[in-house]
Amino acid sequence: MAGRERAMATVPKLIGSLRKQLAKPTTTHQQRRGFSLYDQINLIDNVPEDQLRFQRFSETGFTVNGVDYEGSLLCVGNLLTSWSPKKFSDINPDSLSIFKIVRPIPEILVLGCGSDTKPVDPELRRFIRSTGMKLEAVDTRNAISTYNILNEEGRIVAAALIPYGVSS
Repeated sequence: MAGRERAMATVPKLIGSLRKQLAKPTTTHQQRRGFSLYDQINLIDNVPEDQLRFQRFSETGFTVNGVDYEGSLLCVGNLLTSWSPKKFSDINPDSLSIFKIVRPIPEILVLGCGSDTKPVDPELRRFIRSTGMKLEAVDTRNAISTYNILNEEGRIVAAALIPYGVSS
């Protein structure tokens, strides 16, 4: 019982302390921003050197870990290679056949469709499902963001990316 009485005795002090903090003048957004928790835990700047990180994209390519790449890219985990499809309509099960043999199988394939999200052919969707992966088909801008976040979380993720400037 003594512990409960002590706890009950501290409640008024705690409430008083909170009231004092609320009575302080409010700060502007810029002042608060200087002390943001986001700035203290910025995952983007703390990416290990051996981990792929998309930094920029252009109409024709990507910048990954400070290196510029032209054309389509295929990423599996932290491995990066050029990829043959030049436009979304070129993507088919043959262009993704590496997923028949790659191990461990990525949890998700993020498909960057170019400047717009496009519907995925049912045959291609069946092929991806048959490998054990989930599919996320979005425009390339969102695809590289999704890849970065999932990769930073340590998840096994793959990305098949058409450059952003490609529209079909």
